Amino acid sequence: MDQHRPYRSFVSYIDRSREYYAAQGYLRPYTWAHHDDVPFAPLQKPLSECRVGLVTTAGRTPADGAIGIGPLKRELYAAPADPPPLHLFTDDLFWDKQATHTDDVDSFLPVNRLAEYAASGRIGSASPRFYGVPTDYSHGRTLQRSAPQILEWCREDGLDAVLLAAL
Repeated sequence: MDQHRPYRSFVSYIDRSREYYAAQGYLRPYTWAHHDDVPFAPLQKPLSECRVGLVTTAGRTPADGAIGIGPLKRELYAAPADPPPLHLFTDDLFWDKQATHTDDVDSFLPVNRLAEYAASGRIGSASPRFYGVPTDYSHGRTLQRSAPQILEWCREDGLDAVLLAAL
């Protein structure tokens, strides 16, 4: 039985990810993306004036709302933030399912918190949509397909900042 410790221990995400992909049959160890020229930029205005959006790696649930039968397809998507989703499909993603769950969408996609922050003036406004991008072993597909599409949607929605809420 696990014993509680009086201090915080860590989970090696890097080691766990490599083990996960190896168990999926990938022959080469997973390598982390890195950029010599990081494509991030400081905000050009105060957060209280920014429109903020969310990106998740969770998939959409089937159209009929049935839970537990898998996503329609692991694909990029943009979905309305209002009303917020009651469920997203996460069973095919890797996280410590013994220690936590994803039954509460706000625990991994804080779309309701963003709406509250917008209402209180903490942020300028929340995006009308949130964006889903499947976890992908391929850096090439991520760089050539997923990232450009997410950026296009963020620009369409006039976002100043985006939070990646990955599982």
